[in-house]
Amino acid sequence: MPGQPHTDPVVPRARVANLANALTGVRLVLVPVFLVALFVGDGHETHWRVVAFVVFAVAVITDRFDGALARSYGMITEFGTLADPIADKALIGAALIGLSLLGDLPWWVTGVILVREIVVTVLRLVVLRRGVIPASRGGKLKTLVQAVAIGLFVLPLSGGWLTGAWVVMMAALVLTVITGADYFVSAVRDARSRQTG
Repeated sequence: MPGQPHTDPVVPRARVANLANALTGVRLVLVPVFLVALFVGDGHETHWRVVAFVVFAVAVITDRFDGALARSYGMITEFGTLADPIADKALIGAALIGLSLLGDLPWWVTGVILVREIVVTVLRLVVLRRGVIPASRGGKLKTLVQAVAIGLFVLPLSGGWLTGAWVVMMAALVLTVITGADYFVSAVRDARSRQTG
């Protein structure tokens, strides 16, 4: 109305203290709990390895839910955007390094996965200034297969079950390399298009 100051509509901001961020926080807290269970005794006690698997599985499940909640119910926050990938990398990294320290997983497997994750994280930080390259279906599949493979190696498996775990891990490694290369190509292509655009 005339004589009244013009005000822009207020866009509601998601509160940092929401369920999605709480689940991310739970995942971060579960990382040291998982490591303690993994290394109890000599690190190969059946009971504690099963406990470690359960903790790892719960942490992975929270990852499935927090992102879905944030997108569906408008709970996306800067904290969540930053903390979620940190929690993911902390969980996967802790599990891989822990298994390699115990001699259950070769260091080269851990190296391939961690190097890929570090390179992609750096690329994301570089690209973040110009926009975000969304996660591809391949990237989401990679994350799922990695989690399943690592979970199987956390369990005290032997014989045919261990062979099956290796098959899943090899699939995870293939997806890790392919999706990493795809992300790199997408980032380069996006940078070039912005320079020429």
